[in-house]
Amino acid sequence: MRNINSSQPLPDIAKKDSLPLQVFPLDVNNVNSVKEAIDRIMQKFERIDVVVNNAGYGLIGALEDIPMEEIKAHFETNLFGAIRVIQAVLPIMRKQRKGTIVNISSMGGRIAFPLSSTYSGNKFALEGISESLSYEVEQFGIKVILIEPGVVKTNFANNLKKIAKTMNTVSSPYAKLVQVREANRKLMVENRSITPDEVAKIILKAVTSTNPDLRYVAGNDAAGLLESKNNMTDREFRKFMMKNFFGESKSKISK
Repeated sequence: MRNINSSQPLPDIAKKDSLPLQVFPLDVNNVNSVKEAIDRIMQKFERIDVVVNNAGYGLIGALEDIPMEEIKAHFETNLFGAIRVIQAVLPIMRKQRKGTIVNISSMGGRIAFPLSSTYSGNKFALEGISESLSYEVEQFGIKVILIEPGVVKTNFANNLKKIAKTMNTVSSPYAKLVQVREANRKLMVENRSITPDEVAKIILKAVTSTNPDLRYVAGNDAAGLLESKNNMTDREFRKFMMKNFFGESKSKISK
């Protein structure tokens, strides 16, 4: 965990259920922190079999309004953080001739969502890197898996960053668009989200499979959206997305 002081109640749950769980400090944005954490794990256990790259956060806002430092920070955690961990564990897994790397992507890594340009950008990149990596490391017995959840009911929404300028109806031409998008996003979390347990079961199934798939879609909302995109033309799908995320045409929203 990035903040070890936030690790409770994990150790308490582990103790209660007799689970061999240990928590180490690790900040994916800091290469030294990544190295130190992996060194500690290797000293204690002498191997690493599965890595799940799950660090990340969302960012809502119009691209024109997002400061460059916010964009860089978003990619730093969501994309480069995963790459740092992958590069650190690959020599270990190559030596073992075995290992599984699980990258938590998103349906936003397959389909670009409105006002989530940087999130979809770094998730699209993670998808491409993972697919390419899978070819490179297969010869060493290393598997790469992408998990693509839809809406999940976690603290992710609470940690969502919003660009204040975009939310202000006075200072941004995109504010109305964002406000409608936000209202519909909250409804999706309430009505169409899946639980973390459901995602965890998919991850467990993937990492224990003898011959896992590269991609696993998690959630009926994600599967349905992907099916819609595959069965529509680009023009049809754009209209579909505008209706589902904004409930009306762009021209009406902007008024």
